[in-house]
Amino acid sequence: MAGKSDGYEYDFLRMTFAGKPITTISVTGGTTLIWMALCTADPGDAGSTANEGGYAAYARASVDRSTGGWTVTSGTSAAVATASPTTALNFPQVATTSTGTFTFAVAYPSSNSVASAALYFGPISPTINFAQNVTPQLTTGSSVTED
Repeated sequence: MAGKSDGYEYDFLRMTFAGKPITTISVTGGTTLIWMALCTADPGDAGSTANEGGYAAYARASVDRSTGGWTVTSGTSAAVATASPTTALNFPQVATTSTGTFTFAVAYPSSNSVASAALYFGPISPTINFAQNVTPQLTTGSSVTED
């Protein structure tokens, strides 16, 4: 099966989430922000935004990738490469009586990127229940994984 080597997975995550160039193939870091989105259903490979949000005040939350906003760990034969926020990533508080469960997170290069621009997506574990007066958040225990 074709795939990336563990070393390249680490370099790719460092480039994407921490703004560190892969010097052998890239010399620029691009945008300094990664915008995270929460979805109530699987966005799929197309990065569908159909199930993003779920309450009136919802907005994507940004993490600066050039100033240490992400911790990237190296993949080895015993572990996979991961990227996690260095601090909790808070989304706007739910002010209405809307309720639901966020089951997936998606990384985008901007606050208003369309579905086709999605960088990564994956399930949230544990899921995030939202209701009035709740502030949904991804924690330092949340991660993006390359395998």
